[in-house]
Amino acid sequence: MIRIGVCSIDVSHPKAFSEILSKENRARYVAVYNDGFRGDDEVAAFVERAGLEKRCESLEELAAMSDIVFVQDCNWDKHIPHALPVIKAGKPVFIDKPTVGNMRDIKKLRRLIADGATVVGSSSLRYAYDAQKFAAEDPATRGEILSVYCTCGVDEFNYAIHATEFIGGILGGAESCAYIGATDAHGIHAETYRVLYRCGATAVYTITHGVWQPCFMTVMTTKGTRVLDGTGAYKPMLDNICTFMETGDRKASGLADMEEVFEAIMIMLAGRLSRKEGGGYVRLCEIPDDNPGYDGYMFEKGYAAAAKKIYLM
Repeated sequence: MIRIGVCSIDVSHPKAFSEILSKENRARYVAVYNDGFRGDDEVAAFVERAGLEKRCESLEELAAMSDIVFVQDCNWDKHIPHALPVIKAGKPVFIDKPTVGNMRDIKKLRRLIADGATVVGSSSLRYAYDAQKFAAEDPATRGEILSVYCTCGVDEFNYAIHATEFIGGILGGAESCAYIGATDAHGIHAETYRVLYRCGATAVYTITHGVWQPCFMTVMTTKGTRVLDGTGAYKPMLDNICTFMETGDRKASGLADMEEVFEAIMIMLAGRLSRKEGGGYVRLCEIPDDNPGYDGYMFEKGYAAAAKKIYLM
């Protein structure tokens, strides 16, 4: 049985993941350390509902009790500080989406990984059944990818990262991203971006602000067109994490290399820069290290203000 510790229960994922894991005998949440906005009432409710052994007083204590720690703060700027004690303890860490929000933190994680840290992540959409099935098919049969169009919603980064991660599940090697334009029809703001890949393929994604949209992807290949559904992605991602923990083999488990996860973030950082500059392609390799990226603390403030007490429901 894989023992999972969780750092912060800001988002709905710990609740949903624990319910999925309880149906099989591979892994369980066993302890929580809370450094997020959820109150003691919600933490206590989660401890009881998920059958946790303990609420820990420190990340060091959490790491000692766990085989792997899931860092699940809504504020991505807290992810590395919360992961460091786990990494120092020699334990693997899963960092929930978005892993980080700027190039400085991507480079920090690269250094930690180069020094031996085991880091996995991030969006479950990368592991959606349709994406995994498509990626596993022989290109000679399904065709080579020509273009992709993906839709997503809710916000600019926290949820929209699902779009670039979903695309990343079947297509990698992004070179640049451009802001194409926006619309404000029917009271909804939507933005569209285009990504160029080294293989010659392109991807376009449209994200809405303030309204949820399901994540779907239309893939045009040399042999035809397919529509991939992003729903039901939690279980396949958790299965892959469990397989990795059981075997130690990232590739065989189906988990993405962290550079693939970083690419999804860098696409969005490049698109944000392009929007700021009025359009035009921005190369991923040319994103400045001092670019502020996305502000996790500002997002946390708004997210917490709007959050319902989901762990009491």
